[in-house]
Amino acid sequence: MSEAPASPLANRRILLVVGGGIAAYKALDLIRRLRERGATVRPLLTKGAQEFVTPLAAAALAGQPAHTDLFDRADEAEIGHIKLARDADAVVVAPATANLMARMATGHAPDLASTVLLATTLPILIAPAMNVAMWAHPATRRNLATLLADGVRVVGPNAGKMAEPETGPGRMAEPVEIADAVAAMLAEAPRETEGFGFLAGRAKPPIPTPTPTQLAGLRVLVTSGPTHEPIDPVRFIANRSSGRQGHAIAAAAAAAGATVTLVSGPVAIPDPAGVTVVRVETAREMLAAVEAALPASIAVFTAAVADWRPATETGSKIKKDGSGPAPLALVENPDILATIAARTTGRPDLVVGFAAETDTVIAHAQAKIARKGCDLIVANDVSEAGGVMGGGTNTVHLIARDGSVETWPTLDKDEVGRRLVARFTELLQR
Repeated sequence: MSEAPASPLANRRILLVVGGGIAAYKALDLIRRLRERGATVRPLLTKGAQEFVTPLAAAALAGQPAHTDLFDRADEAEIGHIKLARDADAVVVAPATANLMARMATGHAPDLASTVLLATTLPILIAPAMNVAMWAHPATRRNLATLLADGVRVVGPNAGKMAEPETGPGRMAEPVEIADAVAAMLAEAPRETEGFGFLAGRAKPPIPTPTPTQLAGLRVLVTSGPTHEPIDPVRFIANRSSGRQGHAIAAAAAAAGATVTLVSGPVAIPDPAGVTVVRVETAREMLAAVEAALPASIAVFTAAVADWRPATETGSKIKKDGSGPAPLALVENPDILATIAARTTGRPDLVVGFAAETDTVIAHAQAKIARKGCDLIVANDVSEAGGVMGGGTNTVHLIARDGSVETWPTLDKDEVGRRLVARFTELLQR
């Protein structure tokens, strides 16, 4: 019987910086999750974090001393903040408050946490957590763009209820999601056996992160979510698409400086900041909105459009009469991706499709790109086992026109969005 593969976090050393927000309580569960996967965790608590969790609790769960003070006499006798900045495999900031993100982006280092973050050359992952308005504020968006350009990874934030009576994006990603993101980051980063020296470079993703001006002056069109095809006034044909991946791509394109139009089917997630959103219900409405949004340099068709719709829609609710339902006749919906890819005038420079498959994912995607005439297909497994529909992570395969395949590790959907935008930029430059 073969042994299970080792976790990417086995024997890895994680420096966990805990910021001062209500989400700090989740950092204790994160310590447990990381240790379950074989990692060694060293906690570092800001002064604000200590208002929510104690160093004793963090140290007890980690089995390691918790660090708190830049001017600790015992630690700083050996230049402790520099040692902390080097003696690990990765740094995780959870929660990453607006204050911590601002300090990281500007190099302001008045305390131990920000000093370590300024001095480190290690891969960094942040899990932002803050009020909805703070997350949407232009200053936070600028700081986020700077951190992304510096190679910092980001997981979340998620949308949901806040500590205060507000709802929206700003909740810290769940500990399991953060642990998955750390594992994905370290799966790509080189393992160092002698520690990190002063000249060691921070491990960068293999695909560059888009900068805030990389798509400046370009128009980007993204479709997202499902479509609803009405049967009667109360029933419709639909699918389980949450729209999270399409919305993440639109947000990443906007962060890269593009003028973005997002054509979205019915979803329960917030609109991305800085994006023009056109809401539709049906496939025919989506096609009309897409054509109205052209011209565009890049068009990304992420929406899970219903392939068929009822041939007729009744004007009143269909009632049970004991005789059984009448057969539901279906007709084919317009193929939005193929329609735009086949345009002889006004075709976007880069047309990208998505292939949501439940089996033989790559083979179906290779057939789809040949059939649709687009420039790139992003394929993923949406079977029940894949957990992509409605989930927070995605494993994608990029299929080129020649049939070649590039497979990425499982990543947070926001990270997939940023990487895809970086790849689209690279393809346009070619």
